[in-house]
Amino acid sequence: MKEAPLFIHGLTLGSWHVPAFVVYTWFVMVLLIVMSLAVRGSLKEVPAGLPNLIEAFVGGLKDFTIATMGPHGMDYFALIGTAAFFILVSNLLGIIPGFESPTANINTTGACAIVVVASTHIVGLQKHGIKYIKHFTGPVPWLIWLMFPIEVIGHFARLISLSLRLFGNIRGEDLVVAILFGLVPLLVPSVMFGLAIFTSFVQTFVFVLLTMLYLSGAAEHAH
Repeated sequence: MKEAPLFIHGLTLGSWHVPAFVVYTWFVMVLLIVMSLAVRGSLKEVPAGLPNLIEAFVGGLKDFTIATMGPHGMDYFALIGTAAFFILVSNLLGIIPGFESPTANINTTGACAIVVVASTHIVGLQKHGIKYIKHFTGPVPWLIWLMFPIEVIGHFARLISLSLRLFGNIRGEDLVVAILFGLVPLLVPSVMFGLAIFTSFVQTFVFVLLTMLYLSGAAEHAH
């Protein structure tokens, strides 16, 4: 059984081949930029339609950020909001026949994970300077030889956890929807579409929640 055919299988620019997942990543980026400009240009005192939907999403995400991280969480809202919109739209894109979710490729989810983990260390260094290293040395000096490698491995595990969880769930979801759409083009895929939409939101929520927790941990004082 084969997956549903894609509209774009990649681009060839001279001797450089651009894979399909990169093309669809660019598509999501352009879509988000155009959507942002359209919403900004149609702002009203009482929003309706797409602006109202976006405002509700941003408002809910803002409240969730403050509830999870406290008021200082708004310092990182640009990163959190960007990750939430990009991942959600990328997840949902694969539900449309002929399109591929960029997050169904480990390269995309790995890049997102690298940005998040690198940002946590940047925040930690900004907040604590060189003292941030205490997050890796453990509670007492004589345990540094043991705690430091454990902490380093733990931070690498964050990369694996963030990237593999998102990739595995979205890839599996897209495969099931595509296969069922090819076998039974009406009733069963409709049920799976609903489940796929739910999974897309859940995986976005999990990724964003872990991002908040990692940022909060880096901003706190080491104990």
